[in-house]
Amino acid sequence: MSLIQHHINGQATGAAERTGNVYNPATGAVQHEVAFASVDEVTEAIAAAKAALPGWRATGLIKRADVFFRLRSLLIERQDDLAAILTSEHGKVLSDAKGEISRGLENVEFAAGLVHLLKGERSEQVARGVDIHSTKQPVGVVGAITPFNFPVMVPLWMTASAIACGNTVVLKPSEKDPSASIFLAKLFEEAGLPAGVLNVVHGDKVAVDTIIDSPDVRAVSFVGSTPIARSIYQRSSEQGKRVQALGGAKNHMVVMPDADLDGAADAAVSAAYGSAGERCMAVSVLVAVGNDVADALVEKVASRMKSLIIGDGTDSASEMGPLITREHRDKVESYVTGAAGEGATVVVDGTQQEFDGDGFFTGVSLIDHVKPGMKVYDDEIFGPVLSVVRVESYAEAVELINANQFANGVAMFTRDGGTARQFEFDIEVGMVGINVPIPVPVGAYSFGGWKNSLFGDSHIYGPESIHFYTRSKAVTTRWPDHTPTQVNLGFPSNH
Repeated sequence: MSLIQHHINGQATGAAERTGNVYNPATGAVQHEVAFASVDEVTEAIAAAKAALPGWRATGLIKRADVFFRLRSLLIERQDDLAAILTSEHGKVLSDAKGEISRGLENVEFAAGLVHLLKGERSEQVARGVDIHSTKQPVGVVGAITPFNFPVMVPLWMTASAIACGNTVVLKPSEKDPSASIFLAKLFEEAGLPAGVLNVVHGDKVAVDTIIDSPDVRAVSFVGSTPIARSIYQRSSEQGKRVQALGGAKNHMVVMPDADLDGAADAAVSAAYGSAGERCMAVSVLVAVGNDVADALVEKVASRMKSLIIGDGTDSASEMGPLITREHRDKVESYVTGAAGEGATVVVDGTQQEFDGDGFFTGVSLIDHVKPGMKVYDDEIFGPVLSVVRVESYAEAVELINANQFANGVAMFTRDGGTARQFEFDIEVGMVGINVPIPVPVGAYSFGGWKNSLFGDSHIYGPESIHFYTRSKAVTTRWPDHTPTQVNLGFPSNH
């Protein structure tokens, strides 16, 4: 059985005093072991990043950009190999894996424009003989802690922006599917990135705590659950670090009476059950405005669920793969089995579907008459479970969503432009889709929610990532011009 090691200063390393199992979720079999980093190993990775920082920061912008152009080509060339790794360790179907790669590639393409993105500003003659200009400079060593559900996309969202800005990175991917990050680090270096600029360490809380507590790590990026996001934000910010910590979600999809119900049902099934619901942007609550709409939607969604093909992601016929672990599968199913006891109606019970073998499969579930206060509504389930909440009006739908602790993404389906525009204005959620069920912004914008879905004031990737991974410096200059000077203890005035 192979051991997945760390990647530090361009070399594979790892004493493997502690290890974890890496499963194939489709079979339930252990396919690799992954080394869990010790404090010393994480410290070594941070030291490598710190040592590489001066040279990378001094690298010309054109040469930096060239790395990203080469990386883009390599990612396209090797996407089949990378997708196979995702399917093997995460379980998502190959088409979904390739979709993930393409969304990560968007930020690589964005980062390739770093010559433009890192431009400062200049004003001359702000006072007689005085000019001022601003520059964007890297923050230093960055810690990137990424989740299991997007082992390519999220690391590329973080590392591409951070490295483009002149920082160096210590990446700690999920220990459940760690191989993709090693693959990415090698591609970066094949594209021309110097050793030590991007380091990868695997492990658990020991690795995370060492990154957070190191005085040499100046910024921390995190994507994961809300409790951990809150903890990382608090601990890191108390130490003066810059932090962006993205947490959980409970994404609603409002369907108005005038909507195309067939289109809405197609969108709801796609957005709820794609990638087995293991997406922070998955639609998990269908908000039907009016009982007639709800009845029709439940029938249409349930009929579409019957034809979904669930199986090994390597099978081109499969539309949905397994969940990431047996424990997570069991937790997801507990919400379905407990829903009736809370007063909800289980329309389709995916826990009853049988699968061959020992993979971590579950069926898709649909639960009607769900209300706030039920666990199936309040918790982020992170699995293929779609709840239906019935409301009587647009105002009730908005009130329901705005009262939720999460505010990552939301969608509305309607034919009425006025209603849609008012919804954009009223809703307190970070990413909004109008007749778009998964409103993940394209690479030229930034990704992030509000409330308990984001801790820190910077969203991930895109323009806000450039702000997060740089510090602005203002420089005011005056050159001797033989004008008489004198001592003046007053506050400088530019008049």
